[in-house]
Amino acid sequence: MNIAVVGHVEWGRFVRVNHVPTPGTVMHADDAWEEVAGGGGVAAMQLAQLNGGCEFFTAIGNDELGRRAVAQLEDCGVVVHAAIYDSQPTRSTFVHIDNRNERAITTIGRLRPSGEDESLPWERLADMDAIYFVSGDIQALEYARKSEKLVSTARILPLLQSAGVWLDALVGSGEDYDEMYHPGMLNPAPGLVVRTRGSEGCEVENGKRYKAELISKTDIADAYGCGDSFAAALTLGIGEGLPLDKAVQLATHTGALAMQRRGAFGN
Repeated sequence: MNIAVVGHVEWGRFVRVNHVPTPGTVMHADDAWEEVAGGGGVAAMQLAQLNGGCEFFTAIGNDELGRRAVAQLEDCGVVVHAAIYDSQPTRSTFVHIDNRNERAITTIGRLRPSGEDESLPWERLADMDAIYFVSGDIQALEYARKSEKLVSTARILPLLQSAGVWLDALVGSGEDYDEMYHPGMLNPAPGLVVRTRGSEGCEVENGKRYKAELISKTDIADAYGCGDSFAAALTLGIGEGLPLDKAVQLATHTGALAMQRRGAFGN
């Protein structure tokens, strides 16, 4: 299936600590590593695994971190279309993972793909069966809407409100404030709204709930990237025309697998 992600990529630095540092403390990290991160990068990697390939529209700086990010994504089977900027560095992120396997994230930089950038082959999006939109601008979103199915994260509600573009599905959260969606917040209203609820699973806007896939505590690595992995798999299911129950089951299963991998890629 022809499927794509539009969004940002980050170079991630991960540390595993007993708890998130408090002011004035010095922490020792039990584990540390670096790899591609960011909502767009995680979703593109996940879709390449599930679908056997994925195209990714993003933006990077003209720097070593950007080149490393593209190389790792391509090694995972992602076809990367990256606008390269001399004026801004590649986005980066610093992730603390605590003894509960929860993450605290600090991001640096604001690069995102722009539909006004003619270096990207935006016309390709019209040939996509499904697209997961993570970040960008209004013009990028309008290009993405030319695909057969368009799914977006609720993390970018102000952009979605300004654009007025209809979505086949919106993936929000019932727990994270920045990803909460309530009826009436978008016009036109999305065709489907799915809210994740962590270990409780998820629910669709009609009130139907789906249980999370149970994972043994000993198998949990960390929560980083679980939401975007869930949304990526839901996009695939919708693009393939699966019944809603099957699409959500695929998404919850994929989110559960993400909980069992270290960081974004499981390296």
